[in-house]
Amino acid sequence: MWVLRRRHVAASFLVLAASLVSACKHGESGGDKKVTLGLAVANLQADFFNQIKTSVEAEAAAKGVAVVVADAKGDATTQVNQIQDFITRQVDAIIYIPAGATAAGVPVKAARDAKIPVVTVDRNPPDQPGDSFIATDSVAAAKALGEYVVRVTGAKGNVAILQGQIGTTPEIARDTGFSSALGQAPGLRVIAQQSADWDQDKAFSVAQNMLQANPQIDVFFGRADAMALGAAQAVRAAGTNRTVKIVGFDGDVAGLKGVRDGVIDATMCQQTQKMGRMSVDTALALLRKESVPKEQLQDAFLVTKDNAAQYLEKHP
Repeated sequence: MWVLRRRHVAASFLVLAASLVSACKHGESGGDKKVTLGLAVANLQADFFNQIKTSVEAEAAAKGVAVVVADAKGDATTQVNQIQDFITRQVDAIIYIPAGATAAGVPVKAARDAKIPVVTVDRNPPDQPGDSFIATDSVAAAKALGEYVVRVTGAKGNVAILQGQIGTTPEIARDTGFSSALGQAPGLRVIAQQSADWDQDKAFSVAQNMLQANPQIDVFFGRADAMALGAAQAVRAAGTNRTVKIVGFDGDVAGLKGVRDGVIDATMCQQTQKMGRMSVDTALALLRKESVPKEQLQDAFLVTKDNAAQYLEKHP
């Protein structure tokens, strides 16, 4: 079934690429035409992406720019069709958050062939990167989180990792950064890791299986807050007397509340509001033919119980 689905996704991307070669070419807006941006979001069920969407819409409204939003609901095939619709409608620029890693560069190429600039956010197809990529510096942030884990564990213990979508930009970067920190603490060993696809329910199930196979787990790293919260549910359900440290990543509202309430121990808060504003400003700069950085990486902030309230009050 998975093989058939991957073939279907790949076929859809090929159809998109072929059908758009002869599409109407995008030119500069003239006269009083209002600029329209297409915002292709991976999955609006995730608070992280919702925050970016809200920020994009607010910044666009402040600048008199229209925004058309498309939610892929985590499905790459759906997103292919949505971006094809953007190109057919001749939006002026596209802000693109890929729904997955599979052939994610094909829509960028299709938009580029139609002379439509693309700003990628959070995830950047390595084979066809956006004209500018805006994201958290996840390598540095995950390293900072790993260093926190080293401190609070005394550099000793067994670590389990709940991975995101394999092959996506944030999953790769968070693995690199966290592994770098743990590499300085040989007493911390990764004894289990498995993908839970950024999903809390799936993370709960995967973490339960990990705890059954490895009851000596001391640390869970959910590479998104939803997965950290799923791990916390699994630890509670297991009824263990062990102290298990749980850390996440994103700074979602639910994750921040979890840190505040002691459900999880820490997370890294991404600057979603800033990234949304930047994506609009970068798209408009590209339309003005201005030079923009190919990569615009932002800091993330370590959040613990001591400072969670300030991030809940005002998210960066």
